[in-house]
Amino acid sequence: MTWFASLLPISLFIYFSTFAKGVMNGEIFNFFTSWVPSLGINLDFRLDNLALLFTLLITGIGSIVFLYTSQYLKGHPKLMRFYVFLSVFMGAMIGLVTSNNILTLFIFWELTSISSFFLISFNNTEKASRKSAIIALTITGLGGLALLAFGVLAGQMTGTYSISEMLQSPEAFASHEYTGYLLLFLFLATFTKSAQFPFHFWLPGAMKAPTPVSTYLHSATMVKAGIYLLLRFTPHFEANPQYFNIMLIVGGVTMLYAAINTLFKTDLKGILAYSTIGALGIIVFLIGIGTSASITAAIVFIVVHALYKASLFLVTGTIDHQAGTRDITQLAGLRKVLLPLSIAGIIAALSSGGFPPTVGFLGKDLIYEATLHGSISPALLTTLAVITNIFMVFAGLLVGVKPFTGKLPEALGPIKKPHFILWFMPMILAALSLLFGLFPSMVQSLFTNNITPLLTGENSPHLAIWHGFNLILLLSGITLVFGLGLYFLWKPSHQKEDAIAKIEGYAPKAIALQFANLFQKTSYFLTRTFQNGYLRRYVMIILVLLTIVFGIHIFINPRIFLSLTEIKSLNWNEIVVLLMMLISILFTVFTKSRLTAIAGMGVLGYTMCLIFIFYGAPDLAMTQFSIDTLTVILFVLVLYRLPKYLNLSNKTNRIRDAIVATSFGTFLAFTIIEIMNENPVKGVTQYYAENAYTLAKGKNVVNVILVDFRGFDTMIEISVLAIAAIGVFGLLKLYLKKHEK
Repeated sequence: MTWFASLLPISLFIYFSTFAKGVMNGEIFNFFTSWVPSLGINLDFRLDNLALLFTLLITGIGSIVFLYTSQYLKGHPKLMRFYVFLSVFMGAMIGLVTSNNILTLFIFWELTSISSFFLISFNNTEKASRKSAIIALTITGLGGLALLAFGVLAGQMTGTYSISEMLQSPEAFASHEYTGYLLLFLFLATFTKSAQFPFHFWLPGAMKAPTPVSTYLHSATMVKAGIYLLLRFTPHFEANPQYFNIMLIVGGVTMLYAAINTLFKTDLKGILAYSTIGALGIIVFLIGIGTSASITAAIVFIVVHALYKASLFLVTGTIDHQAGTRDITQLAGLRKVLLPLSIAGIIAALSSGGFPPTVGFLGKDLIYEATLHGSISPALLTTLAVITNIFMVFAGLLVGVKPFTGKLPEALGPIKKPHFILWFMPMILAALSLLFGLFPSMVQSLFTNNITPLLTGENSPHLAIWHGFNLILLLSGITLVFGLGLYFLWKPSHQKEDAIAKIEGYAPKAIALQFANLFQKTSYFLTRTFQNGYLRRYVMIILVLLTIVFGIHIFINPRIFLSLTEIKSLNWNEIVVLLMMLISILFTVFTKSRLTAIAGMGVLGYTMCLIFIFYGAPDLAMTQFSIDTLTVILFVLVLYRLPKYLNLSNKTNRIRDAIVATSFGTFLAFTIIEIMNENPVKGVTQYYAENAYTLAKGKNVVNVILVDFRGFDTMIEISVLAIAAIGVFGLLKLYLKKHEK
């Protein structure tokens, strides 16, 4: 009955499909619920053509993955937990692509990172899985913080957090003084999520997850979240050339770097991981070209990549499930026992390489059409695209064709035929790649209409399987010929993989891990230095920092003035209290007994109570008296049972402590004098004076503030006193019971 969980994505796919007709006709569906209106955060959802594209991919491929998982992880003790994590992730992705509020989008963005962490680390008994999940969460979490900064800054610049309303004022993004920061935050968020260089390394590591996770997260959903965000905000930055130039550079570097890496991988999922990074780089590269043709190519390639890559991942999972290995050097001839699976793999590989009549052929042609009509160096852009696609042809054939051709190795042993679910699910995706290729009008009507032109004043190109003999067809032929030649001539091996691994010490992953190691060592040093477990060290650090803060403030902006003529003459009772305070301080500082020091501090607190009484604040005196009494009792009960003083203090330490204490006391006194020089007539003061009696019916302003205007504060203070009293009572009872025994 594990297939029962698949009803959730299937029903969601059917539900969102009901909006397809209206969306294709240009209709936009909005769903709004007020959430935190004071902060501008609302559950505002918007289903347009771009959102519909992603929701259909999320729920459609999700349905296939859910069904596939029912057999792939059949009998796994934590299968239902896996489904829960997968469902949470799916819901977060749907919320992300339909959110029309940038802060709500951020919440769903973080939910995808958190849920993907649990999915990647599903095999949590394996150290590699845990480490990969932590790396992925760290990188995407960094992007999440950048997205939050982007959302808040964009909201402040436009005066709204609604994404659709932001589009009404694109000039704010083009000419604002903080546009540079806005771009930085947006690119940090999208490039980390979509595995762009140099943040790409988390994606190959995430292949430690079960194959359904790799299929779902790393082909059609999570890694496309950054792509979605770029497409959503492309109209907002239409007038900003930096927006497109940065994507052009980063996407170009990413796609070429990842495509070359596929030559040296021997693990099927490793090959798919780097080809996924390359495909994501191609999409960012296309968006960076900044024309309607390139946007159309990016949209179509999103569909193309989701179909063939999900199919190849499922094919890889079934091979691993039945043969027990993903090593491409050990796999061959599997068509003899896995014939239906081989058909799905070959079709997906053909779509990956852009062979006609698959939808991959359409995607590749659109890429070349976009690069040839790019505004910046069309020859260079086209050359980069051709080289990258040659490697992508090689990678697709290596995964989808190589394991099924040739002679079946005896080392693999007997291989059983898989459950039909394990080959039928990738077959569905492969068939869709063929169907959309034969009928490109389906792709155009479903996905590209009303999305493009996202850029004003341009028309999106017409999708067709045949445009006649032209330069684009020639480039496609060159790509296929060289890709096939590379497939037959280049044989991956562990020796080649080990050779390329020698330079990985200079790769972004190694640099990031070195930085993380340095950060850990620095954190350890700071922790051991400043948080070594000794209270005296904590107190000294706090006092030193406060002294520095007070000192900087006083030296930068000195406003200390004390008029002796304004000081009233001291009464005899005030003189007595001051003498008592001085004596108690001396006793506290110079005594060698803890109990004497506590008694001295208690006397000092009681003298403060007398000062409060002298100056007409009996309520404060009562509070001070209660706190001091409880504090003395607590200290006596606790310290009485401790051993005698350890002689840890020497002359140097005493001099240091005296300097710290004197400096802090001096600067604190200066700060108090500065406060006394401030004009006491403030707006808040006048408000309390004018409203204390009329609103709270009290003549004592201080009491009114404590009881009425700061009622919660006073309630918390009372709670603290009650907790302290309960603690004292508990200590007393404990002490008595010990003696009773």
